[in-house]
Amino acid sequence: METATSTNNGSKRQLDLTHFSFEVDDYGVATILMDVKGEKMNTLSPNIQEDLDKILEVIEGDGTIGAVVIGSAKSSGFMAGADIDMLEDVSSAAQGAELSRHGQSGFARLEAIHKSLGKPVIAAIHGPALGGGLEMALACSSRICSDSEKTVLGLPEVMLGVIPGAGGTQRLPRLVGIAPALDMILTGRNIRPPRARKMGLVDEVVPEAILLDVARKRARDTSSGKAKPPKRGLARLQELAKEISDPQYLQQLALEENPVGLKILFKKAREQLLEKTRGNYPAPERALEVVRIGIKDGIEAGYAAEADRFGHLLVSPEAQALISIYFATQELKKDNGTDNPDVEPRPVKKVAVLGGGLMGGGVAAVSATKAGTPVRIKDIDDAGVARGLSYVRKVLDQNVKRRRMKRAEADRVMHLVTGTTDWTGFKSTDIVIEAVFEDLDLKHNVLKASEKAGRPDTIFASNTSSLPITEIAKASEHPETVIGMHYFSPVEKMPLLEIIVTDKTADWVTATCVDYGKKQGKTVIVVQDGTGFYTSRILAPYLNEAAWLLSEGAAIEDLDEAMMDWGFPVGPIVLLDEVGIDVGQKVGAIMQEAFGDRLQAPGLMDALIEDGRKGRKSEKGFYRYEKGKKAGVDHSVYDILGQNRERVSFPKEEIQQRLGLSMINEAAHCLEEGILRSARDGDIGAIFGLGFPPFRGGPFTWVDRVGANEIVRRLERYQDRHGKRFEPAPILREHAKEGKKFRQ
Repeated sequence: METATSTNNGSKRQLDLTHFSFEVDDYGVATILMDVKGEKMNTLSPNIQEDLDKILEVIEGDGTIGAVVIGSAKSSGFMAGADIDMLEDVSSAAQGAELSRHGQSGFARLEAIHKSLGKPVIAAIHGPALGGGLEMALACSSRICSDSEKTVLGLPEVMLGVIPGAGGTQRLPRLVGIAPALDMILTGRNIRPPRARKMGLVDEVVPEAILLDVARKRARDTSSGKAKPPKRGLARLQELAKEISDPQYLQQLALEENPVGLKILFKKAREQLLEKTRGNYPAPERALEVVRIGIKDGIEAGYAAEADRFGHLLVSPEAQALISIYFATQELKKDNGTDNPDVEPRPVKKVAVLGGGLMGGGVAAVSATKAGTPVRIKDIDDAGVARGLSYVRKVLDQNVKRRRMKRAEADRVMHLVTGTTDWTGFKSTDIVIEAVFEDLDLKHNVLKASEKAGRPDTIFASNTSSLPITEIAKASEHPETVIGMHYFSPVEKMPLLEIIVTDKTADWVTATCVDYGKKQGKTVIVVQDGTGFYTSRILAPYLNEAAWLLSEGAAIEDLDEAMMDWGFPVGPIVLLDEVGIDVGQKVGAIMQEAFGDRLQAPGLMDALIEDGRKGRKSEKGFYRYEKGKKAGVDHSVYDILGQNRERVSFPKEEIQQRLGLSMINEAAHCLEEGILRSARDGDIGAIFGLGFPPFRGGPFTWVDRVGANEIVRRLERYQDRHGKRFEPAPILREHAKEGKKFRQ
């Protein structure tokens, strides 16, 4: 507990603070540093507000305090936002609205320090200032941030299915302009320091080492009148448009300074929003509505609307699903992937990647850039090695272009990556990750050669997407060190890593690979070995059902549009083109052999492959491609399949139900068979690996939301029409009969 001393008209006042430090220097500048007790990162909660109220009371009544600086005592950052546990405890819309009003009033009091009392309040931001953290900074009179790569500013509340609830929807548009504010609020996108400075979100960007010193000087100069406060909102836009004559500012000004322009702005924003969300996510729509109310009817009306919408959204099924995903990912961060939490991972000092293709290059890239590990790429020839090295350089160049990394840092990381066409250097390798072709004999050969070149305790990880790890491990002299590390393409963008263990995989091997996957920036789930593991296995019936509908006369574009409307990022036919029609055929045959009629496909792919249609990679598939870009459905596909170009119009709901239920039912089989460790992992794997609609919470959360009894009823209805592939998994029948839920 901190004891802070403040001067008030010559007398001393003691403050007992738990989560803040507070001191006043000889110039009358009060410095408030957040340091939430027992937490690695500062978060906003009622307890924090109690401490802040004590401090504000002193500042309000102490005439010797002329300015304030707010920063963080934690190296982890300014403030990550609201305590999510606090949000989960809300059980009604009224309770949620009251929580919002409490946050609004607290920051209104902070704002009054400079607006009513004339005492400048400077936010000194290093590291993340997100959600409630940025809303606190917005209530200050000025913001200065560090130039660190760790520093990001954003309002990510829509990612949890809610909207900013402590005044952010009202203060941000008035600070930076409506259009830039909407871009941040509706997308949840984070802003880095250079862009934050350009858009007026922060006033200065300085090195971390002098952040507090600069903030204190700004506070003194503003308080004494040496420095004038920067112009905000429309006044800033008018000044920029006049001085710079930048078309961007002129266009923004034209839209925001008159009623007709505002109407166009909000109309366009809504159209773009619905094009992206397809109406599945209510939070961005409500955020747009609240911003519009605040601009049209005044800031107090905006605050009232913000609290009301926040409360209703917080208890919505979409928010509950998205919040459950957040908690699941937090739990996985602490999970070592085994049933023994005491198993410790071994250090990984060097990694080798076998294969310099897209997957191998991607694995090398995240190993070097995220984990900071020396990587050795091996391929059969110099051209293969060069492809792998070029891919890593491409990823680094993209990071530099997007200002996620400086050029010098990118060059340093590139030096961590080397290439070889032989097995030199493998004695010092801790993990070998193979990303060669999906051929069992080839994988056996590289496994044997790897073990011969390496150490007995070197981990051999296969990136196979369908071949059982147990079969691959049969070629090993040390099967306890063989494991699956199934990455998703493109590796540097896709968030999931599916780790596959066999009955012989040692716990330390699992824990080491899980830990290393997290260092690569991945969300990691661990599944038991089996044909298709989890993600490939539940994807197979989903794609099969799309093919069945196609064989029944459904139009390609109808299938894709229906599933995108249901919430998938791309449709199933587009996905087949992206994965490769030939790959889909090969994996489908493996699945059918393993699981029989339930995963039987209609056999359409043979004719397409005979016609040279492999999808995007051959620029010839279900869709046409022009210069590598998708250019509409190739209707000649129907001729190749021997079908009529006049298609059958299936109800959108039937398409959605048949495909969605196929994936959900197979996920239930995986849980029942022990492929999955938990329903939680099944939800995360489907969302992060396959794009299952996040607002539905994953296959198991969706079953809980709809009701297992209703899911079984729907499956049985389609079973009557289409046979065994819709027969409900026994575990679904059990949950329906007993009224049980998968996720408690």
